[in-house]
Amino acid sequence: MGRDLVNAICAAFPGAERSDPWGGGHDAWKVGGRMFACIGARTPGVSVKTPDPATARMLIDCGVAARAPYLHPSWVLLPLDSPEAELSHRIAVSYRLVRAGLPRRLREGLAPLDG
Repeated sequence: MGRDLVNAICAAFPGAERSDPWGGGHDAWKVGGRMFACIGARTPGVSVKTPDPATARMLIDCGVAARAPYLHPSWVLLPLDSPEAELSHRIAVSYRLVRAGLPRRLREGLAPLDG
């Protein structure tokens, strides 16, 4: 259920596209060509972007997440069995951060966000 739930959450965002850029069974979710969530092929979890490394460190210190391997220190790895509300919130934050960083022409081409 965890991987399916994460994929369903990610797929609901405007412009979200799934790919497997490294092969081997990754689900890398991107908007405007930039990744906002990634389910690893071997590591049971979803990596998401946080606003900054301090936020990532807080989530790690609180036991909500772990360090996301191979990614910038502002990314964390959430277990796939995390509560649905936590997964939804963290994925939404990541999506919004990545979307906000897109060039204006790409942002303007996306459907508006609900809420």
